[in-house]
Amino acid sequence: MKFQSTFALALSASAALGLSIPKREEEASVKISEQLFTLEFAPGETKQVTEAQKWALHNEGKHFMDITDYTELHHASLNRRAAAAVTFPTAMTQKTSVTPLLAKLSTANMQSKLTTFSAYQNRYYKSTYGKQSSEWLLSQVQAVATASGVSGVTVRAFSHPSWTQNSVIASIPGKSTNTIVIGAHQDSVNGASPSTGRAPGADDDGSGTFTILEALRVMLTDSRIAAGQQANTIEFHWYAAEEGGLLGSQAVFTDYKNKGRVVKAMLQQDMTGYVKPGIKESVGVITDYVDAGLTDFIKKVITAYCTIPFVETKCGYACSDHASASKAGYPSAFVIESAMENTSGYIHTAQDTLSTVSFSHMLEHAKMTVGLAYELGFATTL
Repeated sequence: MKFQSTFALALSASAALGLSIPKREEEASVKISEQLFTLEFAPGETKQVTEAQKWALHNEGKHFMDITDYTELHHASLNRRAAAAVTFPTAMTQKTSVTPLLAKLSTANMQSKLTTFSAYQNRYYKSTYGKQSSEWLLSQVQAVATASGVSGVTVRAFSHPSWTQNSVIASIPGKSTNTIVIGAHQDSVNGASPSTGRAPGADDDGSGTFTILEALRVMLTDSRIAAGQQANTIEFHWYAAEEGGLLGSQAVFTDYKNKGRVVKAMLQQDMTGYVKPGIKESVGVITDYVDAGLTDFIKKVITAYCTIPFVETKCGYACSDHASASKAGYPSAFVIESAMENTSGYIHTAQDTLSTVSFSHMLEHAKMTVGLAYELGFATTL
């Protein structure tokens, strides 16, 4: 997630200006080059910056997409006529099936996996740790699929030639290839030292990563899912390189668009674990730069399946990976842990640790995820 944290350290003035920054080779696993990157801060509003300037903007809480390698998707989005709107259900139709599944969700599972995931030095997308953590995540998703015994489920790494961290995609085939996507990002970053700094990323976005993995595990226990009775294909995505400008998700959705994939809905879960002391617990539903119909349906899902309410909040342009789906012409939405002003102030620092995470709050997000994926998975009129 790219917004300013309370504890984030700004880069030096020289870095912010893109001036030469002395570095020792043994300290830098990834060197900052003077290559120019094209960032988009709003639809059609772009600027070229150095990598040092990009990270300085990141630390200032500026939202952007790095479209350097995705100009085709960028120009297509500017020239594309409005896609045909998807009509989402007006009420829950799958409560009989969903409600028993919610009781199977386990905070212990999420805590165990997040403990390992947040132990990596960081999950920076160009680092050795970022590669190792993505490989470990892939093994965990594969283990969930294998343990389920459900035939037809696929788990694959989506490789990115420009960096070492892979995205991960799990797919549950339905009666059609129309697809419902549930997403989170797997990378983490220390704003003061992106390539080498300690970045546990427990909340950002380890929490979302294992919220949706636990939802996948539970959905695969359902007999109707196992039999492939759902109308639509359901996918779970763990994107690489979100912190670098939504890079992994741009690659995935560019690929889907080029292949003619039909995505009926995409939900991003970025930061699902922090509850600010003294603030009433709630789920934050983003209302800007999202699909209004999908967002309204998500509110209904939260009301139906969660034990805490939602609050409407805004996060700006390109604040997480749902923006990549939107740019590709797919209806997308974003749900976060609270109203934006009450989200974790520890992100992008060494203090984004397990101690800041509420697993009972993650459980509420997992309930919403199962409810949404199941309801839309079986929706026949999208």
